[in-house]
Amino acid sequence: MAVSDAIIRACLLYEFKLEAKAAEACRKICAAFGEGTIAERTGQKWFKKFSSGNENLEDEPRSGRPSIVNNEDIKLAIEHDSSQTCQNFASRFNVSDETIRLHLHQLGKSRKLSKWVPYKLSETNKLQRLTICSSLLSRHNLVPFFDRMLTCNEKWIMYCNKKRTYHWLASNDPVLMTPKPSIHQQNVLLCVWWTTAGIVHYELLPSGQTITPEIYSA
Repeated sequence: MAVSDAIIRACLLYEFKLEAKAAEACRKICAAFGEGTIAERTGQKWFKKFSSGNENLEDEPRSGRPSIVNNEDIKLAIEHDSSQTCQNFASRFNVSDETIRLHLHQLGKSRKLSKWVPYKLSETNKLQRLTICSSLLSRHNLVPFFDRMLTCNEKWIMYCNKKRTYHWLASNDPVLMTPKPSIHQQNVLLCVWWTTAGIVHYELLPSGQTITPEIYSA
């Protein structure tokens, strides 16, 4: 259940009266009500307001449009541009950051960093891939050749059997030493062959041996 802005601000004022730091107060609130309930910058803003002698827990009146926003408005704005920050939304809808964050939580939204990809596909690239995939699927529906395909791949497996161990020692006993493993750890090459039904064969190649055409054709 989402917590109201009034409760969060009352908690901030309580922590301020106890002479806690803004960051510490925000951590406590997030621990009690859930991660992301309040941003540290927001807590610092309210602590600065309390330090000036203003302990009013209401937002300062803003000029412009009235502070009215609902989940549907936020949802439409996200669908238009999901990279906007809470501050962007707050400025756009003329409400506080906490209000925006509350609506985002109600919508089940969380902020996630985008992923790097090797390159961006052009519309031509996408169309080519779609055409090829559709052609292969149509062919498979006529003659199920995918079921007859045998695929092989290999992967280096690193391993090191050295481990540090715990020892019961007196306070003046020297700690036993364990040398670190080499940065060039031992490894073995695993080769696996499989079909749509599952793994057909696998083997670990002898140390020092690599993949050759003979191994693939064996």
